[in-house]
Order: sequence, then C-alpha cells, then structure tokens
Amino acid sequence: MLNTYLAYIHWNQENSVSWRQTESVLVWCSPEGIMSDSHPLRPMSSASEIDHLHLLSEQLGALVPGEEYSDVTFVVEEKRFPAHRVILAARCQYFRALLFGGLKESRDQAEVRLEETRAEAFSMLVRYLYTGRATLSEAREETLLDFLGLAHRYDLQPLEGSICEFLRTLLSTRNVCLVFDVASLYCLNGLAEACMAYMDRNAIEVLKSEGFLTLSKSALLTVVRRDSFAASEREIFQALCRWCHHNGDGPESKEVMSAVRLPLMTLSEMLNVVRPSGLLTPDDLLDAIQTRSESRDMDLNYRGMLIPEENIATMKHGAVVVKGEMKSALLDGDTQNYDLDHGFSRHPIEEEGRAAGIQVRLGQPSIINHVRLLLWDKDSRSYSYYIEVSMDELDWVRVADHSKFLCRSWQHLYFPARVCRFIRVVGTHNTVNKVFHLVALECMYTQRPFTLEKGILVPTENIATVQACASVIEGVSRSRNALLNGDTSHYDWDSGYTCHQLGSGAIVIQLAQPYMLGSMRLLLWDCDERSYSYYVELSTNQQHWVRVVDRTKVPCRSWQTLTFDRQSASFIRIVGTHNTANEVFHCVHFECPAQADMVVKEGSPGPDQPKPECSSQNSDSQSLMSQKPSTSPHT
Repeated sequence: MLNTYLAYIHWNQENSVSWRQTESVLVWCSPEGIMSDSHPLRPMSSASEIDHLHLLSEQLGALVPGEEYSDVTFVVEEKRFPAHRVILAARCQYFRALLFGGLKESRDQAEVRLEETRAEAFSMLVRYLYTGRATLSEAREETLLDFLGLAHRYDLQPLEGSICEFLRTLLSTRNVCLVFDVASLYCLNGLAEACMAYMDRNAIEVLKSEGFLTLSKSALLTVVRRDSFAASEREIFQALCRWCHHNGDGPESKEVMSAVRLPLMTLSEMLNVVRPSGLLTPDDLLDAIQTRSESRDMDLNYRGMLIPEENIATMKHGAVVVKGEMKSALLDGDTQNYDLDHGFSRHPIEEEGRAAGIQVRLGQPSIINHVRLLLWDKDSRSYSYYIEVSMDELDWVRVADHSKFLCRSWQHLYFPARVCRFIRVVGTHNTVNKVFHLVALECMYTQRPFTLEKGILVPTENIATVQACASVIEGVSRSRNALLNGDTSHYDWDSGYTCHQLGSGAIVIQLAQPYMLGSMRLLLWDCDERSYSYYVELSTNQQHWVRVVDRTKVPCRSWQTLTFDRQSASFIRIVGTHNTANEVFHCVHFECPAQADMVVKEGSPGPDQPKPECSSQNSDSQSLMSQKPSTSPHT
C-alpha cells in the first residue's frame, strides 16, 4: 500500500497533475477506496475491520527527516525542511492552496521561505502533519507558544485545541501572563478565560512577576479592570507604576493608570503613595476623595474573589459565624443530622426585624449571586426572613427579602452579583414561636442563568415537587404528596390522586419559597368520562388569595394547561366546584410552571401513554378512605 502511494508521488514529480487528480488517487489509495469494490455484502464485524493506523503513522513519519520522494522544500531560519506536497495538501487547507493553487510555490521542487516562523516549532508541525502526533511535554514553553501560533495560522483547529488544553495544565505565576497575551492575540477564548481565572486566584503573585511587565497594554487592562482581580488597590497601583516605567512613561500611561480604583484607597494611600508618583493629577485625587466621601460604602466598585459554583461559606475558605446562637452548627456542612435540640444556629425574633440576626464573615471579599439556606423543617412550621450583605458591617444592602412570605426547608436565592465580606440572615417570623432556626447557609457565584422579577425568582423547572421541598398541606390522599410525585400513569379508582369534598375544603400546595408563577398544569382524574369544574388561587401567606384561573363555568377533564399573568406565590389552592359523577374533586398531578418538555393534549390520558387501566367499579370496599366512600371517584 505504502509502496504504491510512494510510487505515485515519484510519478507525480515527473508529470504535471492537478490537485483534483491527486486527490482522486489518494481516495483510491485510502482504505475506504480499496475496500469499496470488494466484498460489498460482507457483514461488519471485528474480524472484517483492519485498523493499522499506527503503521501508517510510523511509516509516513519515517519520510520526515530525509529528502526521498520530496518535491518541495521549506526554509525556516535558514534550516531546510524537505516535504511532500501531496501529504501537506491532504492534511492542511492552507498548504493545499499554497502548493496546488497555481502560485510559484506550485512548481516542482519549489523552495518556500517562511518568515516569522521558528524552526523548532515548524519541525513539530511537519511531524504532526505526517503522523498526527506531537509530544508537547518535551517542548519548551516558548516553542509550545510558537507551535500554537502555527496551528492558529494554518487553521489546524484540533491541534490548536489540544495545545490549549495542555497549556492550561502548565499555568504558573511565571508564565501565565505570556500565555494570556498569546491567547488574547489569537482570540482563544477558552485559554484566555483559564489564564484570567488563574490570575484572579493568584493576583498578588502575578502583580509581582516579571511576566506582568511584558503584558501588552490591551491584555494588561483586560486583567486589572476585572472585578474579580482581587488584589488591594495599593498593590495594583504600584504594579501599574512598574509597568509604565518598564514600557516607557508615555501617553499610554494615563489610560493604564485610569484602571486604578482610587476611591477604594485610603486618604493616606492617596497622599503618600499615589501623589508622589506623578502619574495621576491632583484633580484625579480630589475626584476620588469626593466620590469616597459622598457615596455609600456598598456603592463603591469593590473587587472580590470569584470562585464559580463553589460554596465559599465554609471553614475551608476561612468563613466564620460571628453573630447568632449555637454558631458551630451553621457551616459544618451537615444537613442531615439535626433535631429539636441541636444541628442549627438561631436568633430570637424581634419586632420589625430589628434583630442582629445570624451573621457570617467570609474569608475574604468575594463575588456572590446565589445563597442557599436550610430552614429547620422537622415539622410543618414556616419562617419569614431577609438577607443582607456588607463590606464593613456598617452599610448593609438587602439582596433577598422574604419577610412578607412564608417559607420552609431549602431556600434557593438569586440576586445580581455583589462583592461582600459579610452576610446577615435575619428572621422576621416563625409560625410556631419567636425564634428563627437556620440549619445551613451556603453562598457562591453561579454561572447558571436565572431570571428575577421584583426580586423573586422566575422558575423554569417544575418547583412543585418533593425534591424542591414543596408539600400538599390540605387535601385527602392515600399517600402523602401523591400529587407531586410526578407519576401520571399509575392511578385508578383507589389510589394515585388527591381529593377534597365539593363545597368544603380544597387542595393546597405549599412551595418552599415564593416564586413568580405564570403557568401550571393539572391532571384531573380521567378513568371514566366524567368532567369537573374548578378554580385556582395563589397566595404568599395563606391569608390573601388571588384567583388566577376560573373554570367554574366550563366542563373540564384530564390534562389542564393553565396560563395567567405572573404573580408571586408560595401557596396554590385548587378548589373543585363540580363533578358530573359525585361530590368529590379528584386531581392526579400538579406542576408549576407547566413544563414545555412534556407535551400533552387536554382531554387525553397523558403524554404518549395509554389510558390507565381502572379497577372495576365493584371495588367499593377497596376504595380510598373506605370509611368515607364519597372521596372515591366511584359513584
């Protein structure tokens, strides 16, 4: 096979052929071309598949050092690299256009000089093109970056991606600035993000490194303008001064120094560190002093550590509980072992929420936009609360306010990203007593998208589930929370539904926390041809209800998809008003918001499922709540 291929290359040297002709012969010489006309009916099996790619790679790689059969020579830094046009063209679109595009390089035995290319990196590239292999661990860092530049120049995307992935493993304080400069130059966003994340976590060491002085101006400004570049403003100012002196104090200095957030510096630092440098004007200093004196502390543009998707309210990250009773339990990570006596932190609830609450100091100023709380939930009680954040324990900003809502168990809270050092949770109500109990607190920065409306989360996934800590607090069922278990197939005359007597009571669902709801879906019991009428109301506190759906005047059966103007709610009340068969309203399934991934048709038993097999109507003695036969669907 290889001999045939090499013979063709030798013949190609003596005859002028086009790339299209060459390509057709290459296809014939490929394993697919050879096999296409033989044994077309042979079954595919392990015995019929031959995989000798390693031999192909080794044998083609043997051609790299010598001139045998070569028909083009590259000259890089006065070093000659004999090569085979057809192989390069088959592997790289750039070389296909260069060597078969009718240019002077298309001539037989052409000599091609490559400028701005390093011989060591080009040697790695040629070997990769012949063999599909490259040993990155043996190359110097400078060579790797040159190799990356060639992969980018010749649009070898798989190679480019592999080099970037390897460079991520090599990042250090010594080289991260250089790698970031190259990644920015070639618009390699993944590698650039990895470099910035590394610099964020090691900001002080990066500022002191020699590599920092070699950053281009655009790369430099990209780094130091980030909120997550968490060094002190004094350290950033001094590093930028060194950069300006190293790169020449010219007109660029003013733009570079504008990245310093002067209002974050103390008056002493402005007068004794900034002013003597001469890199900022007296007006710049006066403006900073005015901003500092006239602004709220939390309105200043602070920097903070950014660790995505990781809870930073832990002892590992230096967090401690500074206010509240029974402090040790809050950050220990144990969300299973708690009862009436231990496993939680607490504080007494005072009128109008004036209590100091439960306060946590993070290990360092951090960027957060997501807090999770576990409220004590060993009985049916509910709580109200709010959350505030601060940098100095004096100026507090409220990021979540559930003081007018009843909440229970796990709370998932989202808000616009904030830099903070302190987090305060203040309980304002407990339906059982005057104490606020908190089992766990987690905070982090999440990159998952979320939508807020009036500070309340707009959910996309079904939050009326047991996993989301929702519960049925009113209604009759053989098994608790059958309405929320997601089973829309296994129900009959005896089980699988929740119900209430017409004219009294209702089916009430409590969500774990308030959400902005604009849709929901019900499955009414449909094992016969009966129909129902009903309405749905929402509430935040079980005292004031808003009717969002009214189907009291129309016959309804099976699946009901309901939409309405968005309302904040933590309670949903479904009230049946009519049943054509008896005096009980029966509901099999409830979800909110209605899930788009489950397509149902109103009046059908369910999504792509046969109508449930219903028990015989002679099963009165086995019906749900046999002591109260009126709750059964059976007439």
